[in-house]
Amino acid sequence: MVVAGQSVAVMKEIDGFFFDLDGTLVDSARDLAAAVNRLRQHLGLEPIADQLALSFVGDGATRLVQRALPEGMYIPDHRATFLRLYAEHLLDHTCIYPGIEAFLDHHRDKVLAVVSNKPYALAMDLLRGLNLLDRFAVVLGGDSLAEKKPHPLPLTYAMSSLNVSPSRAVMIGDHHTDLYCAQAAGVDSCFCQYGFGTAAEAPYTWSVQHPQNLLALFP
Repeated sequence: MVVAGQSVAVMKEIDGFFFDLDGTLVDSARDLAAAVNRLRQHLGLEPIADQLALSFVGDGATRLVQRALPEGMYIPDHRATFLRLYAEHLLDHTCIYPGIEAFLDHHRDKVLAVVSNKPYALAMDLLRGLNLLDRFAVVLGGDSLAEKKPHPLPLTYAMSSLNVSPSRAVMIGDHHTDLYCAQAAGVDSCFCQYGFGTAAEAPYTWSVQHPQNLLALFP
């Protein structure tokens, strides 16, 4: 494991970069936390701290809503309500992290793809709204396939679709689901410390503290 600073550079031959979305490419923290509290308000519950709300993110919308509500309260309608409330304010504060567009521009000759647990429709709307959609050859959401991260299927499917070998791919993300997904797929990973996820006990190959460090790590 390497913690990357400005002076560190990876010498590995890389054909494709596979990105998580929230907390990796975009800072969507305020809008996600606000959507959690809009749902709680809708259900007559007190708001919770943003950091607590963000700790529920990473395993898909269903798990997020289940965690955001008192134990035993969740029903599927709550997920639908959350997604509606979130979609109505999807881009109020969400923005691209500094340095990400420069990284994508620099590596535009490589395969670039998004492998997210966010519902596909919302992922597409977010990328389109931030003028990022055209940068990526493939976008997968948490409901695109039969499995979501940390299962390796989304990553292996994306690599296979784009003819990228696991040995020449890198998964970049801010959550242990990204890192476990990469491990299971036999792919090197880069943990983004600047996001709002955690690595927990998941292994990773490299780590960056700031989004601008990605270009120094992968020049």
